[in-house]
Amino acid sequence: MSVAQFFTVLGIAVSLAMDAFAVSITQGACLDIRSAKYPLILGLTFGVFQAFMPLAGWALGSSFAIYVQKADHWIALLLLSIVGSKMIYDGYKDYLAKNVDTSEGPSCEISSGGHLKKKVLLAMGVATSIDALAVGFTFSIISINIFYSIAVIGIITFIISFSGVLLGKRAGPFLGDRMEMIGGTFLILLGIKILVEHLIKGI
Repeated sequence: MSVAQFFTVLGIAVSLAMDAFAVSITQGACLDIRSAKYPLILGLTFGVFQAFMPLAGWALGSSFAIYVQKADHWIALLLLSIVGSKMIYDGYKDYLAKNVDTSEGPSCEISSGGHLKKKVLLAMGVATSIDALAVGFTFSIISINIFYSIAVIGIITFIISFSGVLLGKRAGPFLGDRMEMIGGTFLILLGIKILVEHLIKGI
């Protein structure tokens, strides 16, 4: 993997982790955190889901890659723009919701006195990683090493989610939506970069 590809994967990993980061901050503000238990559980769950989804998308995309080679850069732009736009929209929607009414405090997916239930944890894992499915499809058409990529994505997501829970305990949920919007913007810019590179090279 080249240096350029490494930074591309790193940028994608950080951007994809923004969903998990936003949720982690909120949960850090809601959970009864007295040890590293919840930061570790959330970090590992989000990291595993965030690594698995691109692999599934890559496996699906590899089956069709040969049929879309001539338009692969346009497809990459479309998929990354859709994912990025969704992240920006979700972040902005959360931002507006919190500014309309903050009387009830942070929005928590917890209904058991500050304790996290397994089914809620799994639901959050799926919800924060579903966008990575499309990114995995993109990996299959821009020739990036998938196994190296999912390792980077999983590790970065774990670190960011773990840190997000600890940050949420102190700072509350006000940072989450902003980071989600920043991550979405980066993915759109990355799609434009891929398109421009392919057009310049005439591929």
